[in-house]
Amino acid sequence: MEIPSKYNPAEVEDKWYKYWMDNKYFHSTPDEREPYTIVIPPPNVTGVLHMGHMLNNTIQDILVRRARMTGKNACWVPGTDHASIATEAKVVNKLNAEGIDKYDLSRDEFLKHAWEWTDKHGGIILEQLKKLGASCDWDRTAFTMDEARSESVIKVFVDLFNKGMIYRGVRMVNWDPAAKTALSDEEVIYKEMQGKLYYLNYKIEGEDEFVTIATTRPETILGDTAVCVNPKDERFAHLKGKRVLVPLINRSIPIIEDEYVDMEFGTGCLKITPAHDINDYEIGLRYNLPSIDIFNDNGTLNEKAELFVGEDRFVVRDKIVPELEKAGNLAKIEDYTNKVGFSERTDVIIEPKLSAQWFLKMEELVKPALENVMNDTISFHPPKFKNTYKHWMGNIKDWCISRQLWWGHQIPVYYLPDGTYVCAESAEEALEMAKEKSGNAELTAADLKQDEDALDTWFSSWLWPIAVFDGIREPENEEVNYYYPSSDLVTAPDIIFFWVARMIIAGYEYRDDFPFKNVYFTGMVRDAQRRKMSKSLGNSPDPLDLIAKYGADGVRVGMLLCSPAGGDLLFDESLPQQGAGFSTKIWNAFRLVKNWEVSSDIEQPEHSKLAIEWFRNKLAQVVETLNTQFDGFRISEALMTVYTTVRDEFSGWLLEMVKPAYQQPIDALTYAEIVELFDQMLRLMHPFMPFITEEIWQLLDERKEGESIMISQLPANTSYDAAFLAAFEDVKEAVSGIRKIRKDKNIAFKDAIDFSVQKGDKGFDAKFNSILIKLGNLTELTAVDEEVKGAASFRVKSTSFYIPLDGFIDVAEELEKLEEELKYFKGFLNSVMKKLSNERFVNNAPEAVVAKEKAKQADAEANIKVLEERIASMK
Repeated sequence: MEIPSKYNPAEVEDKWYKYWMDNKYFHSTPDEREPYTIVIPPPNVTGVLHMGHMLNNTIQDILVRRARMTGKNACWVPGTDHASIATEAKVVNKLNAEGIDKYDLSRDEFLKHAWEWTDKHGGIILEQLKKLGASCDWDRTAFTMDEARSESVIKVFVDLFNKGMIYRGVRMVNWDPAAKTALSDEEVIYKEMQGKLYYLNYKIEGEDEFVTIATTRPETILGDTAVCVNPKDERFAHLKGKRVLVPLINRSIPIIEDEYVDMEFGTGCLKITPAHDINDYEIGLRYNLPSIDIFNDNGTLNEKAELFVGEDRFVVRDKIVPELEKAGNLAKIEDYTNKVGFSERTDVIIEPKLSAQWFLKMEELVKPALENVMNDTISFHPPKFKNTYKHWMGNIKDWCISRQLWWGHQIPVYYLPDGTYVCAESAEEALEMAKEKSGNAELTAADLKQDEDALDTWFSSWLWPIAVFDGIREPENEEVNYYYPSSDLVTAPDIIFFWVARMIIAGYEYRDDFPFKNVYFTGMVRDAQRRKMSKSLGNSPDPLDLIAKYGADGVRVGMLLCSPAGGDLLFDESLPQQGAGFSTKIWNAFRLVKNWEVSSDIEQPEHSKLAIEWFRNKLAQVVETLNTQFDGFRISEALMTVYTTVRDEFSGWLLEMVKPAYQQPIDALTYAEIVELFDQMLRLMHPFMPFITEEIWQLLDERKEGESIMISQLPANTSYDAAFLAAFEDVKEAVSGIRKIRKDKNIAFKDAIDFSVQKGDKGFDAKFNSILIKLGNLTELTAVDEEVKGAASFRVKSTSFYIPLDGFIDVAEELEKLEEELKYFKGFLNSVMKKLSNERFVNNAPEAVVAKEKAKQADAEANIKVLEERIASMK
C-alpha cells in the first residue's frame, strides 16, 4: 500500500479512538490478573479542559496504558465533581441574567435549574479528554451527586454522627460574602496587599484623655466590645479598670489586659471585635465579652452596626474615615502591607464570622493517615511533600463540613418542633427516630424540617476511591474487593489537604487500608515568565486548539518534555511543536522502511548483522532504564529516554546502518528484523504517543483483525552485553570523526575515500570495520603500524584513524592554513602567559579571573599540540 507523505493527526486520532471504544479496550472487569487502578481527580462539572488537566491526564494515561501492556487488568475510573460553590455561582448568575433571584425560588425549583445546568455542561470536559487520548473506562463514569455516590455520602455522615465525631457548634469561620457560605481554612488563599494602618483615638470614659489603637479595618470598630493592653506594658498601667468610648457611637467598653497583645505592634493597644476576628474571638471567650456581629451574610452592615446600615463593608471603610477625622478620632494613617484571605472559589476577601456550623472531629481520624505516609506505606513522589503533609496533619483543626448552599448533599439532620434533632439516612427513618425521641407517635413528616445546609464538596470526593466501586454502600462487593486499594494517584500539590489527605483518612476509616499506594504530584503549568496560566491573564492557550494544530501525540510529548514530578512546567508553544516534529520523525522513519524493496535472494551483509545485534542489546538496556524510571515515577525522564532512543539510536544510527544503497533492495532477513525492532520501539512509545503508534503498528506488518498495540505486551526485561554496547560507542565516535573530516575538508559523501587504522593497546575492534566502511563510504580499511603522513587524522581512545587527503585537498594550501592557525594560538598563548607571569596580577586579581586565564592557557596549549601533530603528519 502507498504510505501518505505526511502524517495526518486529526484523521488518525478520530479513527483509532473510535476503534478502541468500539472494541471496549478501555473496559475492565475483575478477573484473575493483577489489578491496576487509577481514579481520576474528578474535574468540576462547570469546567472545561485547561493546561493543568492536560498535564495531569496525560500522565495518568501513560501510567494506565503502560500497565495494560505489562499484562495488568488496568482500570481508570473517570468522573466529575458537583463543585457546590462554583456550580451554584454559575446557576445563580444564569438566573440573574434571566431576571430571577435565587431566593424567589424554592430549594427544589433552584435544584431543577442546577440539574439542567449540570446535564448541559457536566460532560464537556470528559468529552474533551477523549481528544487527548484518555483511555478511561467510560462505562464506569461517576458523578459525586449520582445516586450511588450521594447515598454513600449520606451513609458516611450518619455513621460519623452516630460515632460522636460530627457535632454542631457556633464557631468563628471563614465567610465568603459572595457565595454566602462558610469555607474551610484550606479554601482561603492569602495574598499580600498594600493597605493602610489607621490610628484611632478612643476617649477614656469620664476623662479628657485618649488611648490610641491601630487597625487595618476601621469599619469593624462598630463591633468593638473591648480594648486590650499587655499587662506587662508599663505605659498603660494607669488604664487598669477604666473604660473607653467607641468612636462615633460612644458605646462604653472595658479596657482589659492580656499577654496576647504585641507591645511592639502599632501603639500597643488593641481593639477587640470578637465577632470579626478569630484571635479577638478567643480573647472574648476568655473575658466573657459580648460578640456584636455587624455584618449581613453578603458583607453589608446590619442594624447592630448602628451606622451605615445596608452599605457594603468596603464602601463603609471609605466613608467612615472622614467621619472619624471630623469627630477628632483619627490620629494618623500609614501605608501598611499585610496578608489578606481570599475565597478560593469566588476570589472575594473573606470575612471572619461567628456562625453555627457542622464540624467533623479530626484529631483521632488523622492518626493512621499521618503514620502511613510518614512510614512510606503510601509513597509520595517527590517525597518532599511529606513535610508539607506532616505539618498540616500535625496541626489539623476540626473540619467545617457545612455550606450555606442548596446545590450539594443536603445534611441529613431533621429538626423536631422543639428544636432537638435526629440524624438519619432518609426522611422516613428520621420520622421514626423523631417519634421515639419525642415520645410523640402523632408526629408527621410535615412536623420535621431538614437542615438547610449542604455538605462541603470535599466531603463527597474524600470517599472517591471507595465510592466509585460502591464500597460504602456494599463494603464486601466483588469490585471494591478487587480494585481497592487503587495503585497510583496523579494530582496537583495544591489539593494535598483538600483531597489527598482526606482520601487517606477515609480509606483507613472505612476500609482500614490506604486508598492508593503512590501519589504522583504534578507541577503547576506556568508560562515562560513563571506566571500561572489562567484565562484572566490571557496566557493560557486552549488545549483543544493545540491538539488541532499539533496533534494529541505532539501535545502530550510537549507537556512532558519539561515536567519533572512536583516541579513547575514552563510551557511554551515550542514544546508541542517539538512533539509534533517528533511525530514527523517517526512517520518518516516508517515511510523509509516501508518504501524499501525487499529481496529474498540477497544474503544479509555483515554490517546489518552487527547493527541488528547492537540494537537488540541497546533495546534491552533501554527497557531496563525505562522500568527503573517508571518505578521511580520519573516520567519525563522516561519520555526523554524513548525520545532520544528513537531519534538518535533507531533513526539516526540503526536505519542508516542497514539502509540499502540507492535504488538497491534490502535483504529479507534484515528487513524482517528491522520490522520486529520497529514494532518493539512502537510499543515502548505507545503509552506516550498512543495514536501515531497505533497507526504505524497496524500498517507496519499484517495484523489479525481486532488486534491493537494498546493490548500488546511491552518488550520484556532481558539481559544485554554491556561490553558490546560500550565498544559500539567507539564505532559511533569513529563514524563521527570520518564525517567531521569530510565536512571540514569538503569531501562529498558520494566520493569514496581510503581509510587506515593504527591500533593502540585498547584499540578499535576490527569486527566493526564493515560498519565504518558502510557509514563512512570507504573504499577500503587498512591496518597500519605507524602514522600516515599527509593524512587527516583523529583518535578514538588509543586508536588513530587516518584519511589520506591526496586528490581531495591542496596539501600546500592546507599546510599554510594550519601554520597560520598555529601562529595565532602561539601569539594568544604568549599574551596569556604575560599576564600569568605578572606577580602583581596573580596576587591581586580575583581568584575567578586568574582561574579563567589559566583555563585559556590550557586551551591554547591543547590546540597548539593538535595543530603541530597535524602539520607534522602532512610533511
